[in-house]
Amino acid sequence: MVTLAALRQPRRARRLAVALWIAWAIIVWNVVFDHVIVVAGREFIVAAGRAVQAGGPYAHMDDWMRPAVARAFWTATAASSALLVLLGVILCPLRRTR
Repeated sequence: MVTLAALRQPRRARRLAVALWIAWAIIVWNVVFDHVIVVAGREFIVAAGRAVQAGGPYAHMDDWMRPAVARAFWTATAASSALLVLLGVILCPLRRTR
């Protein structure tokens, strides 16, 4: 078990900080991905409802969700990459001050 005194050592504290930032980046990726998918799903439901009311051809889910998956992947990757770049910017000067 890691004690509080052990975490006060700079090397261990730095490792813990890096692990927490990486975990945060993974969580952000998942949240952003899910949000984009949910928004696309809601837009599809609205479009499908309008198609039914208009009596026209029904909306195909693949036409809405396949582009949404790609958009969600790239948006989530950009968001989590920004966090990891920020991590590098923050830790780079700290690495020199050992």
